[in-house]
Amino acid sequence: MSGLQELADRLAQGVSLELADAPAIVGTPDLIAVGMLADEVRRQLHGVRTTFVRVLEVHVEAIPAALPPGANAGELRLVGPPSSATQALEAVASARKLSGGGIPLSGFSLADLAALEPSSSDLFASLAREGLEAVADLPVDGPGDTGATVTRARAAGLRVERMTVHGAAADPLATVAAAIELQRAVGGFRTFAPLPRTLSTMAPTTGYDDVKAVVLARLLTRDIPSVQVDWPLYGPKLAQVALTVGADDVDGVAAVDSGTLGARRSALAEITRNIRAAGLEPVERNGRHEVIGEPSRSGRP
Repeated sequence: MSGLQELADRLAQGVSLELADAPAIVGTPDLIAVGMLADEVRRQLHGVRTTFVRVLEVHVEAIPAALPPGANAGELRLVGPPSSATQALEAVASARKLSGGGIPLSGFSLADLAALEPSSSDLFASLAREGLEAVADLPVDGPGDTGATVTRARAAGLRVERMTVHGAAADPLATVAAAIELQRAVGGFRTFAPLPRTLSTMAPTTGYDDVKAVVLARLLTRDIPSVQVDWPLYGPKLAQVALTVGADDVDGVAAVDSGTLGARRSALAEITRNIRAAGLEPVERNGRHEVIGEPSRSGRP
């Protein structure tokens, strides 16, 4: 505990941890102790404020003609890799009509867009003109010169603010290190989602692994404001645990309720209930990170 106590003392003084401190975090089996350290950093940055966003996902190959009945989305997100630049542009144009111009529109993985055109700059500018506001995610474990691609996308008018992890890494610290390096190189990232978006059935991660990944992300990436967890991908229970060990933002809350379970079981009711049960204050935001919806119970935004 002496190593962890030293880290705790430094954190209490507002000193950021570095990659050199990682062995003390990775090496301990005491998940509760390091989770408390990560929660301390989270509270220094955000207090008990916990944001979430309701996302309506539409696949690039199946964009509906109208919003589903009862849809209440803070973000409309195009998902799936486009097969060509033309398909990407057509999908954005259709999605912009679907949104009515009022719902923030994001879409695609930066790695998928970069693979369509060698330079990407013209494609990025065309997507922005069609109405795309932001690239949905940037996988830090993706190929290529990521920093240069981010710079081109931003110069063309697209926001690139969310770093993700595509696949489970043999060493989770490697993805955290990549996020740190990218933030230092080009800056401007608001969220980092450290849990893999594709799960291997042959070598699945454990709950312990997932919680430790969130802890590492929060303790070592203080320059990235928010650590994010995906609500539908990892489920309410793990998401709630993640909020107690460093995460402060929840992505992917359903924008449409079936209505079969009643108001108390709606997506909005479930996410706010889970956040409050963790002793935190829910704050709904949209894809531009603007606060929307009802104020939290205490009346603070």
